[in-house]
Amino acid sequence: MEITTFNPQIVTKDAESVAALFEELGFERRHDQKGIGEFGVRDIRMKNENGFYLDISQPEGYEHADMVGIRMNVRDFEEAYELLISKGFKNVYGDDKVITKSSESAFLISPTSFAINLIKHHRK
Repeated sequence: MEITTFNPQIVTKDAESVAALFEELGFERRHDQKGIGEFGVRDIRMKNENGFYLDISQPEGYEHADMVGIRMNVRDFEEAYELLISKGFKNVYGDDKVITKSSESAFLISPTSFAINLIKHHRK
């Protein structure tokens, strides 16, 4: 399995406040997308001068405590998805995925409660 991106991700009900904190820590916004997929996710991608990335996500209607997980982009989504499911991970969307014109993703929770946001970007 080829992993192309691997970095922390924070899921929160207040993406703007979290992003502001990390801006004070030297991170800059690379992009800020709103209304992603049918779940209405806001995603802020940040990077600092040393090349470290951070993703901040705010699903529409999210009211839980902040959760820290891992964003993991892969070349073969199905291979990675099946491996994680076989290890007991559960997809928070049931059998669904977030599908956009440029990517597909699933947010998976491990048996011990850490999260992996599994993503495949469609190459042109």
